[in-house]
Amino acid sequence: MRHGETLWNVEGRLQGRGDSPLSDCGIRQAGWLAHLTRGIDGFRVSSPLGRADQTARIVFGDRFRHDARLSEICVGNFAGHLERDLRGRYPDLFRGGDLAWYDRCPGGEGFAALEARCRAFLMDLTGATLVVTHGITLRMLRCLALGQAPAHLAQGVIHQGGIHMIRNGAETVMRHVDDV
Repeated sequence: MRHGETLWNVEGRLQGRGDSPLSDCGIRQAGWLAHLTRGIDGFRVSSPLGRADQTARIVFGDRFRHDARLSEICVGNFAGHLERDLRGRYPDLFRGGDLAWYDRCPGGEGFAALEARCRAFLMDLTGATLVVTHGITLRMLRCLALGQAPAHLAQGVIHQGGIHMIRNGAETVMRHVDDV
């Protein structure tokens, strides 16, 4: 699951390891996730970053753990800045694939490091696990769990307020009836 919408998401501001609280819509999305996960068994884990923790507390109550490997990709010097401003200031950096620029953020983490920590997280799983994380990290986890190369990171949609279930090499997206 991706955390609920944040105030910075609404503004188009890059978060990375920075943080912003959930918007009213994000709180509603977390409530949908709580409804969708009711009755699903498994280990419950969340990124420790505030927006994911806030979502996890709504979804799981206090029955979950944090794992720093689920933190969002670090966008370095771009954290807190509006994406549209950065695109205007650094057009060359934003050339290429839809998400390729995440690998080129000044002072950022890059995809190789993100892939390594996501692989390590997945290797440690011993059974069904419910995860609250972030958009780019969820994309990487999905690629790895589906046996796809990270080059496929930009494919598909990541839904805030929806569950991306990976089972037996296939993805199913569960969405609340009010999620339109």
